[in-house]
Amino acid sequence: MGQLQVEVEAADVGLAPERLQRIEHHLAKYVTAGKLPGWLVLIARGGKIAHLRTHGARNVEEGLPVETDTIFRIYSMTKPITSVAAMMLHERGLLQLTDPVSDYVPEFADARVYVGGPAAAPQTRPAVEPIRIWHLLTHTAGLTYGFHRVHPVDQLYREHGFEAGYPEDADLARACSEWAELPLLFDPGTRWNYSVATDVLGRVIEVVSGRNLDEFLREHIFDPLDMRDTGFCVPESELDRLAALYSADRQGLAVRNTRLDRVGTRPPQVLSGGGGLVSSARDYHRFTQMLLGEGELEGTRLLGSRTVRYMTRNHLPGGADLTELATGTFSEVTNAGKGFGLGFSVVERPEAGKVLSSAGLYAWGGMASTVFWVDPAEELTVLFLTQLMPSTTHPIRTELQPLVYQALVD
Repeated sequence: MGQLQVEVEAADVGLAPERLQRIEHHLAKYVTAGKLPGWLVLIARGGKIAHLRTHGARNVEEGLPVETDTIFRIYSMTKPITSVAAMMLHERGLLQLTDPVSDYVPEFADARVYVGGPAAAPQTRPAVEPIRIWHLLTHTAGLTYGFHRVHPVDQLYREHGFEAGYPEDADLARACSEWAELPLLFDPGTRWNYSVATDVLGRVIEVVSGRNLDEFLREHIFDPLDMRDTGFCVPESELDRLAALYSADRQGLAVRNTRLDRVGTRPPQVLSGGGGLVSSARDYHRFTQMLLGEGELEGTRLLGSRTVRYMTRNHLPGGADLTELATGTFSEVTNAGKGFGLGFSVVERPEAGKVLSSAGLYAWGGMASTVFWVDPAEELTVLFLTQLMPSTTHPIRTELQPLVYQALVD
């Protein structure tokens, strides 16, 4: 696979061309209204790209268009990649899902759970269960993000410098050490809270493998899959391809984010397995095709087929869905009928969510409004890339899904 391009006629794989036009027509309105700078949509079926469109600008101020080779900050779409890396170690017998995280990051040995009080004087008790590897993969560890702003522990994260980034003098090891000193929101394995858990998982990968996270991902995922544009920063020679970053103002209009725009332009001090990667549509498409191929792409196998199937089942305790276990954190999409696997959300009951879908669809998105999903039942993968923060600004993800499924007519 070389230059990104359409590989098959849409009609030949059950996608109606006239119905696909509805996607571009709808999403173009966001750009015309100034609500998005620009975007890219890629739809593949049966492993072949059937629909590829770009619209708007990767840099509004300089008048540079979104192109098929534009590089984007994928933020939390980093998490599935880190989860695959962890499961590669699991397959080699180097890491068990039930291992206590403290076996690899000893600071987590004495975890305590918040039970009351303000951030200035939190009341805690010892956790009844150690944080285990599977808790990190499923966001049931009791960790959090400072930007949630719904819990006193979120405030503690912010006070320690963990909001939309990291303290200037921190590296991944130190960040994990500081998180370990802060209270958990709940006993591990009892609730779901979107968190820095995948960053901690990245540190576990480093300890187990003896390699820095960027080196491990490069050697074991990016190079084998020929993901040329994916990493923790864009090479200086390719910076013109990096899309500018925007945030929504109070009217929902896209405004250049000059504070975070440098993210991805230089090597970070913290190698964030939870949100640190940049990538291109070509590269992430190759990653989704590996997943659709149950661990294999073009003769290169990263994971066994049973491992991918296992990762994309619901691993929440008791088979619960996210509406039952999730704490009061944000979500851009409905969680009804949706569980969580080892690195992905997983649709179990499409009818519960009231959005066109398939049972078994697994997905995730990023803070700058990016999203992908893989639907094994339809042999379908979808990728949407843009650069607008936060991802809760517009209901693009909820709107995109029925726009794609209405185009399936076979």
